[in-house]
Formats: sequence, structure tokens, C-alpha cells
Amino acid sequence: MHVPAIEILGLSHRYPPARGRRRASADASDHPALNDITLSVAPGEVFGILGPNGSGKTTLFRILCTLVKPTSGRASIFGADLAADPAAVRRALGVVFQNPSLDGKLTARENLLHQGHLYGLRGADLRERIEAMLDFFALTERSDEPVERFSGGMKRKIELAKAVLHRPRLLLLDEPATGLDPGARRDVWRLLAALRQEQAMTIALTTHLMDEADRCERLAILHHGELVALDTPAKLKRRIGGDVITVEPKPGEAGIIEPGAAEALARDIEARFGPWDSDAKPTVLSGIIHLEAPDGPSLVPRLAEAFPGRIAHLSVGPPTLEDVFLHLTGHTLWGEG
Repeated sequence: MHVPAIEILGLSHRYPPARGRRRASADASDHPALNDITLSVAPGEVFGILGPNGSGKTTLFRILCTLVKPTSGRASIFGADLAADPAAVRRALGVVFQNPSLDGKLTARENLLHQGHLYGLRGADLRERIEAMLDFFALTERSDEPVERFSGGMKRKIELAKAVLHRPRLLLLDEPATGLDPGARRDVWRLLAALRQEQAMTIALTTHLMDEADRCERLAILHHGELVALDTPAKLKRRIGGDVITVEPKPGEAGIIEPGAAEALARDIEARFGPWDSDAKPTVLSGIIHLEAPDGPSLVPRLAEAFPGRIAHLSVGPPTLEDVFLHLTGHTLWGEG
């Protein structure tokens, strides 16, 4: 049997309260950042951890990087326990943090040289690896320029080159495409696919971006420190079992949607076309009504006919991972408002 690339068993973490802050029984600090997480990642897998800010994904990332010790539970990387043998874990890891770790005054080549020294690489072997990385990431022509002159996409390439210079078995990425334009994001994913194929690398990443999450083979969805789902993106979407319809109420005479108008319309839709399953019935978020239906296109004209003058816009489409998150938690990935 293969040893899992990542194995997490009953992992929980709670941050201590900030000094000098008054505590109350309902204080947010009473809620654990992670609560009894259990999952495993197979060697060679592209695995995503999806969730909004505050879901616990960054805490889990920091624990896997050996930067934070969990309050309870255990985790291992290719069989090396994070608590008992962190040095072995770090040798197996390549890490790309969300915030840049480059020295802007140094060239791309110099950044890679110093990274190699941190891992004990020297001489001809290090020089060959640097040249290979510069070529792989299409950075050779500008390798002797200070990286402060580079675009965000080029800087991300150097971050990736640093992370894989020592040929790790597992690459961890924290929000790898945040702040990049669509073209740079496509480049990053093209390079990740090539790295995985050429070096048999396992890739695990945190994200709140739908297109990134859709590229993963499996996803762990976190919400308030809880693991609410773990499956392939396709199977997660099939949980909805139909289409997703969004309904925007028509504004009043002042050009704004009256308070409670969306909630009233949602109740009327449910009364007219229900009953719905409790997980699929009309839900109001940020003044927009979301509902699930087995045959959305056939329901849209019936909604428009049933509520003339009360609907401004209707849309229908197949479920997205954003819809899955709403279905599972009653919240959006971006939060209301």
C-alpha cells in the first residue's frame, strides 16, 4: 500500500485569546480554528482546500508547513510525523506562501542560489538545477535582472522555481493565483501540471477561487473550522441534483429594493412552487434569492409569469462550487454584502 502524501487524523487547533482583550462566552476566539479534521491525500494527487477567509484553511496550511503546532490530533507527510520529525517533513516540502518571499534587490538567479544554499545545495549540482529551473519557467533571458522589475506573474514563477529547486515530493501553495491576471493564472497552472508530470509531485493548495478549485482532483471544503465536504468537484456539484436559479426582486419607486422584499418574494415562491427539500428551498443572500430545481429552464418562465412586476432579473445555470458551498453551509464564499 502507498503511504499517503498527507494524512490528517482528528486535527484541531485553537488560538489563544489576544492579550488584554475582554473575553465573552460568545467571543469568536472561543470557536476553534480547526475542529477534528480527518483526511488523506494520495501521492501524485492535486488536492484543494476550499473555503472563505476564517474557514481554517490558512491554519491548516501553516500546520502542514510545520509553522504551527496543532492543539490536538496528528498529521504526517509521507509517513513523517509533523510533531515528532519536523526536519524530515520540511525536506519533503516545497512551499509557496501567499505573500512574496523574494528579495527584490536580487536577480532571479541570485534568489535561486540563496534558496539552494538553504537546502545544502552547492557547486555544479546547484548551478545545473538553477539553469534547469530558469529554462523550465522561461526566465533565462531575464535571469540577471533584479526581480523588483518583474510583473506579478513572473515573480510567481520565481516563487515556484524556489519551492521546487530541491525537488520536493509535496508542493504546498497558499492561494497561488491571488492577485494575478487571468493570463498569469493560466501560466501558473500550466507550469503546475508540467511539474506534476515531470517530477511525480503531489500538489496541495488553499483557494477561494472557483476556477482554481475546479482544476483540483479532489476538494476539502472548510467552513468555520469544520470539514463539511470532501470529494471531486464533479461529485460535489452533483449533490445539488439540478440547476440553480437566482432571482433579483424589482426595485421600488425610489430605485432601491425595499427591505424585506426579497424575503417576501422567496416565501411566495416557496408557497407557489414548493414544497422544496429543506436544503434546496429558496434562500436569500445579499438581497438575491437562490433556489435549486431539477429542471431550471422550465421553471424560469413560470416564475416570471407568476410574479409579474416583482422580478427584475432571473438567471439559470448548472451548479458551481460557489452554489455547492451555499448549499452546504447557507453562506457564500465571499460573505454577505
